[in-house]
Amino acid sequence: QVRLVESGGDLVQPGGSLRLSCAASGSIFRINSMGWYRQAPGKQREWLSTITITGGDSTNYADSVKDRFTISRDNAKNMVYLQMNSLKPENTAVYYCNAVLATYQAIRNMRTYWGQGTQVTVSS
Repeated sequence: QVRLVESGGDLVQPGGSLRLSCAASGSIFRINSMGWYRQAPGKQREWLSTITITGGDSTNYADSVKDRFTISRDNAKNMVYLQMNSLKPENTAVYYCNAVLATYQAIRNMRTYWGQGTQVTVSS
């Protein structure tokens, strides 16, 4: 019923930039928040940033990406973006989008949905 699809992952040199996109589609009644996570090989999934839509936009960032990454959204398209600047080799990971939302089938039930991820590789 709900699908999240990330795009924009690529191979980039250290110091470079990338912009990730995530599109949510399906029977979406209301989105409460959308966010980005990443998982490097052999490591746990790490939270990066969240934009909370309900009650007006508010953004939060992990300390590790604050001042380098920027989250934004396009409500009309149910999309969220992650602008990543000054990328480092240690930022190499699969980047995942998630959304906390309610569907038309269950308008009072907020659930978390995940995308399949997009690979970001930072290497010279």
